[in-house]
Amino acid sequence: MKVVEKIKKPIYIEMELFEEKFTESMSSKVALLNRITHFIVNRKGKQMRPMFVFLVAKMLGKGKINERTYRGASVIELIHTATLVHDDVVDGSNKRRGFFSINALWKNKIAVLVGDYLLSKGLLLSIENEDFDLLKIISVAVREMSQGELLQIEKARALNITEKVYYDIIRKKTATLLASCCAIGAQSVRSSLEEVKKMHLFGELLGMAFQIKDDLFDYGEKKIGKPLGIDIKEKKITLPLIYALNVATSYEKRWIINILKNHNKNRKKVHELIQFVKDKGGLSFAKYRMEEYRKQALEILFEFPKNEYRNALELMVNFVIERKI
Repeated sequence: MKVVEKIKKPIYIEMELFEEKFTESMSSKVALLNRITHFIVNRKGKQMRPMFVFLVAKMLGKGKINERTYRGASVIELIHTATLVHDDVVDGSNKRRGFFSINALWKNKIAVLVGDYLLSKGLLLSIENEDFDLLKIISVAVREMSQGELLQIEKARALNITEKVYYDIIRKKTATLLASCCAIGAQSVRSSLEEVKKMHLFGELLGMAFQIKDDLFDYGEKKIGKPLGIDIKEKKITLPLIYALNVATSYEKRWIINILKNHNKNRKKVHELIQFVKDKGGLSFAKYRMEEYRKQALEILFEFPKNEYRNALELMVNFVIERKI
């Protein structure tokens, strides 16, 4: 049995029902919109975020969930999908999970409007059912995600990202959404404030590890759908490169900055920089930090009683770190 199937096993029925509810939540009276949302549903990924919502809710709700849990998972997935659609427009990406992106097939104007529609559907789903506590959690995440993306753009222009700034960017850009999934799962079954806070922190720590893992792919040898060196080409300074810059000599630093500023599209120079980062121990350092976040996340998880849902969450933590894609 594949790891993802093992993780899904305790929430298989809930995930099946969620598929129906999520598809329903995107419906519209506009034929073009329905065609595009149908395209989105049929090309969904692993749906990790709803899985976090259900696993946390069942772990804290003694195996029981309610309609609020389904709505919380739908809100997360609607807003997450909206941000992906908008991201592809911002990045000028023509592919998403190996398929053409919305903007590649229907152009930027329609993609932005579809993203706005999904965002509004998510907000209305919460408002119409008076899930204001869930809405607050996800709204804070959307604010943080926007700030994280803008902070990264600002720092990429100046090429002055420190390790501290990098953690701030990935906490806002990536970790905050996973934190929201776990917090919404806990909040949906009326858990205590302390439990909600703990699950929020658990999700945040896991999100930090997830993003560091993603950044390590940029320096890997395997083709994984993300081209090698794409972050360098986009002048994104991630943890392996930050470490290499910190231990580099003044001459080496000037050489690195020169490549980032003037030769970031030159394949040979990019590969030279990737090799330099590896030689300086940048990848080893990033892996060490990633493991620290994994350890901290598991410490929080192990404060809760052992059951099949906690076991699945532990599997999920390890899957995030050990995934090949």
